[in-house]
Amino acid sequence: MIRKAVRIALLLAIAVLLAVAIWFSRQYRQLRPGLPAEALFEVRKGQTVTGIAEELRLKGLIRSTTAFRLAHRLYHHSQSLKAGEYSFPGMVAMRDILDALTKGRTYLHPVTIREGLTGEETGREFERLGLVPFSEFMAAFSDPELFASWDPEGRNAEGYLFPETYHFSRLTPGREVVERMVGQFQSVFTDDWRQRSLELGMSVREATILASLIEKETSREEEMKLVSSVFHNRLRIGMKLDCDPTIIYALKLAGEYEGRLRSRDLRLDSPYNTYRRAGLPPGPICNPGR
Repeated sequence: MIRKAVRIALLLAIAVLLAVAIWFSRQYRQLRPGLPAEALFEVRKGQTVTGIAEELRLKGLIRSTTAFRLAHRLYHHSQSLKAGEYSFPGMVAMRDILDALTKGRTYLHPVTIREGLTGEETGREFERLGLVPFSEFMAAFSDPELFASWDPEGRNAEGYLFPETYHFSRLTPGREVVERMVGQFQSVFTDDWRQRSLELGMSVREATILASLIEKETSREEEMKLVSSVFHNRLRIGMKLDCDPTIIYALKLAGEYEGRLRSRDLRLDSPYNTYRRAGLPPGPICNPGR
């Protein structure tokens, strides 16, 4: 009788364990349907596994917080869940979610920076996208350590934030963003370009300043060669460049630009005023493209 009871209890225990194993396997491996085409999910710094599991459940990404915590303990007990923003497809399994969170495969936002933006405008764009606070971006932008080795005269990275489509996670520090953009400029400004600048009697800095003037003078590629030729000729004979965008830039620096140039602005006392001063202004007025 006792043996029979033990046998029944053992069979029941095995049945329960088998049922739990089947349930857990389904929770862990089955795709979770019914979500949008893409679901974004953020893990905050310091968040616990339990807290993350509950938010995943509320988002509809998992069904069971218990299964999630058990899976983490069984398969990833030595790995923490990395802070950051993640993107999951419309059908996703718990194991794929855990794999992404433990490996820190965060979502990278595409950021397209247009030719001709200033450093300040670029910083505003990163803040608008919710990626980097403006103050953090501008602090890195103004750090001479990022460009002093090859442009000791520069007061900031104006001219060297190369326009391009980049991909950044939401937790990327502002300094890393600026470093990446400056690094892209350096990789594009090849030895051939340096040699061409030398042949024109210009340093990298001077060539970048001139390129920024051309970029702001016209956004039409077919006109750039003509504008470049005009500016080169004026520089050669010591003639003032008479470039309106340099005055606009000076007014913006002073916080006095009102949306259009007035005749009195042409008399502005500024080293950037190319109506009053011959030669190049003291620095780039935007970030030019190729």
